[in-house]
Amino acid sequence: MKLSREIKTGIIVLTGIVAFVFGLSYLKSSSLFENSRTLYAVYDHVGGLQPGTQVTINGLNVGNVNSIRFKDNSGKLIVTLSIKSDFEFSKSSTAELYDTGIIGGKGIQINPVLNGERNAQSGDTLVTSTRPGITELVQQKLTPLQLKVEGAVSHADSLLMNVNALLDEPTKMDLQRGISGLSELIISFKSSADKLNNLLEENQDQLDNSLKNVDNITSNFSKLSDSLASAGLASTVANFQTTVNRLNNVLGKIEKGEGSLGKLANDEELYNNLADASRELDLLLQDFRLNPKRYVNVSVFGKKQKEYELPENDPANKQ
Repeated sequence: MKLSREIKTGIIVLTGIVAFVFGLSYLKSSSLFENSRTLYAVYDHVGGLQPGTQVTINGLNVGNVNSIRFKDNSGKLIVTLSIKSDFEFSKSSTAELYDTGIIGGKGIQINPVLNGERNAQSGDTLVTSTRPGITELVQQKLTPLQLKVEGAVSHADSLLMNVNALLDEPTKMDLQRGISGLSELIISFKSSADKLNNLLEENQDQLDNSLKNVDNITSNFSKLSDSLASAGLASTVANFQTTVNRLNNVLGKIEKGEGSLGKLANDEELYNNLADASRELDLLLQDFRLNPKRYVNVSVFGKKQKEYELPENDPANKQ
């Protein structure tokens, strides 16, 4: 049976259409005969996500991105996901947008929630989240550092301006003079050090002799110490200590009023009696000097001795 040219043309066109559909589904990473669910995710920004991108759960490919379109005039984007039906997860699971590599590229992974809620079905919209990429994280870390560096540079610039304002011409001249004077001082110190070195070199023999003399003095002192030790200095010190102890005992007894010296030192009545006796002896001597007739009677040629009259101002009557 021969086929007409029209039938052959129709078969070829139909075969091309079927091949085109299968090829398009292959490029989109979707199968026409695969049992899958259609889910949706809404993002503010997809960061270059492309249709056909794989969707994974715990690193396993479970679907792909079918299409991306604007939701409404708000600018939000709806991402249509085709997910295989052989893995069930809750409707509250999260569709996370993340970077697939350092050089770029976006992917979607589903963080499944298995809490007994209703499983996700075709037409459901999943909760979305966006994980910051490496570039964004680096930018977040570098931004505060950049602000600090800019602030430090600004402060340094202000400091340099203030320093320039302070360093006017007279101040600069003073600084130059100060630095010049410091250089001269260093040169003077170096000259003094050189002179000191020369002095030490010239008097090296005298210094050696002086050190030897000090050594001899130390040796003589050591010998003197040995001589004093062998001469019984220790026993002399011990005897002196014994004498001091005895003297302390005697002084202690005197302070307590023991013995004759103690009674003399501590008996107030004896002191008063001695004071009174001294005063009376003084009065007696004074009265004897002023009135000798009171104590000595001398008769010349049998003349009767004149009786002694007591003076009005008798010192003995004074208290």
